[in-house]
Amino acid sequence: MNVKRLGSVLVVATAFLVSATGSVAAAGALTNTAEHINQLSDLLLAVAIPLTLIVEGILGYAVWKFRKSDEAKPTVENRRLELTWTVATAVILVFVGVAAYGAMASPGVTTTEQSAQQTIANEDPVVVDVHGYQWAWRMHYPNGDFNTTNELVLPADRTVVLRLYSDDVIHAVHVPALSLKKDNIPGQTNYIQTTINSNAVREEPYKLYCAEFCGAGHSEMLADVYVKSPADYQEWVEQQSSSGNDTSSNSTSTNSSSSLAAPAPAV
Repeated sequence: MNVKRLGSVLVVATAFLVSATGSVAAAGALTNTAEHINQLSDLLLAVAIPLTLIVEGILGYAVWKFRKSDEAKPTVENRRLELTWTVATAVILVFVGVAAYGAMASPGVTTTEQSAQQTIANEDPVVVDVHGYQWAWRMHYPNGDFNTTNELVLPADRTVVLRLYSDDVIHAVHVPALSLKKDNIPGQTNYIQTTINSNAVREEPYKLYCAEFCGAGHSEMLADVYVKSPADYQEWVEQQSSSGNDTSSNSTSTNSSSSLAAPAPAV
């Protein structure tokens, strides 16, 4: 196989791998947060695969060409070549940095207080206050003025802003399936902003974990996250508002009220 044919094969293989990986990532994105992260990963992958193939190809060529050499010979200095790979490396690093910053600076990935407040002021997001305490979660829905314990219900196709609080020690909201994660820090309000895609709607709940070790009951600090259609979510909010009672997830509320857990602070 000559060099040109080998190059063509490498280009086709690279394009196939990138497109296949991108399709799988796009299909699995359940939030705009995941979409931003997946797009960045696909972009970096598109750069990394050809670079890897080129470097490994040159290495393989050198091993094969000099396989019969009895001893190493010093290379001839080539300033043009050295300058070329130095500039190329710098360009690649700048590209990666700019691409990463563009994704990480998105409010759906890194939500600041300013961006969250702007969203609340200028849009009509669903706002939920998420309180972590040893060792359970209390969700307060300001729009309906009711609470749930160890159960978070969110709508699809609508901007969601979670305001994160801790009533005692550091906790962390982590919903791996929805690509959501951020710390709950005592005396500080953190924010998560995202839009859940309609393909995330299902009857089975997603799991919310505490991602910071917070004591003896840390492993039991779980919550169920239900994603509903906008109409079903509105109906659920109206039911909770009219009942005036807190609701709890059956799977974790028992653990939270055990001897490990402290009573939930008053709202």
